[in-house]
Amino acid sequence: MAQRGSYAKGIAKREEILTTALDVIAREGYRGASVKELADAVGLSQAGLLHYFDSKDELFTEILRKRDDLDLETYRALPDTDPIRVFLRVMRHNAEVPGLVELYTRLAAEASDHAHPAHKFFIERRAAMHTLFDDMVDEGKAAGRYPKDLDTASFGTVVNAVADGLQTMWLQDPTIDMASEIERLLVALGVLTPERSITA
Repeated sequence: MAQRGSYAKGIAKREEILTTALDVIAREGYRGASVKELADAVGLSQAGLLHYFDSKDELFTEILRKRDDLDLETYRALPDTDPIRVFLRVMRHNAEVPGLVELYTRLAAEASDHAHPAHKFFIERRAAMHTLFDDMVDEGKAAGRYPKDLDTASFGTVVNAVADGLQTMWLQDPTIDMASEIERLLVALGVLTPERSITA
């Protein structure tokens, strides 16, 4: 019983670390989120913090996974279930948390190394996004909302690549409105009409 209780406490502490780290990075930025700062925020030593993770890279990978889980939970609760509009709302929200965007873009680049702890996370994330967009496009084409000749397979790849590229550009030039740029692309592709935009 004691062992089971210790395990549950460990899981709870790990969740506390990830939730606190999200707040710290969103508030202080990626550069203000060293292991020491994150450890201080949850009342642990650096060694104590890393007891819950295999490495700093694994910690940051799990922070991104937690961010995705919270975003999904938040936007699923909204009455608007249109995946395109939800995706655009997430992009608009990202502009409010530059530290997390910087963490995402840095880890995405580093994860090109197959041995990096974030490599599997990004592969799985991309596959999940593809499934979301593929199902959405096929349903939209069948309902006549999207052009019949829209390539389902390439659509998800292109939209995700545009989103990732825009986030990198936005870190260099915060005047870029990421959600609006993606909206323009979707309107040009015939996937989105002005009436279905997030500003409508």
